[in-house]
Parts: sequence; structure tokens; C-alpha cells
Amino acid sequence: MVKSEKDREFLEYLVKALVDNPNDVKIERKVDEMGVLLSLKVNPSDMGQIIGKEGSTARAIRTLVRIVGLKNQARVNLKIEEPEGGDRTNRSTPRKKNEENLEDLNI
Repeated sequence: MVKSEKDREFLEYLVKALVDNPNDVKIERKVDEMGVLLSLKVNPSDMGQIIGKEGSTARAIRTLVRIVGLKNQARVNLKIEEPEGGDRTNRSTPRKKNEENLEDLNI
């Protein structure tokens, strides 16, 4: 079992430096046979800063946390918790050409 919490401490330091509401940052750490799972909760208004444009910031944070885990002989994964009342329908994800055509045909 992994006893070092350097991964959690690093994530907390990194996220608090990025957000406008550092006091609202909550990190839960669970260890099981698959490795370490860090669950991150931030103020809903800070979600955009954590996710970044097209998820680039979230990807970078996950990469850094995994590196810290590797240095401590642990497999670390990051789960970013969606805030309560979060609206996933407003995400601007690129649509496939076929999806646009089907909508145009009202199918």
C-alpha cells in the first residue's frame, strides 16, 4: 500500500495556484489494488481554469500527477468531479460531419 501523499500535496499546490477560489479546493485520495485515485473538486466558477481550452490544462495536470506518482512507485489517476448542477450540454465539442448532416435532415 502506498503511504506517501506527495501526489495529493502536489495536486493541491498546483490547483490552488490556478484557481480563483483556493479555499474551495477539495482532494480525496483513495488507494486500492489498481493504484491511487485522486478526486478533485473545485468551485464551479473555477472549472474552466482547471479544464482549459479543449481539456489541455486537465491533460497537463493529469500528466504531472502521474509523473509524481511514478517517482513514488505508484500508479496515480485523477478524476475531476463535475460540480453539482453542472450543465454538460453547453460544451463546445466539435461535431462530426455526419452528425451535422443528420440534424439538417431532421432525422
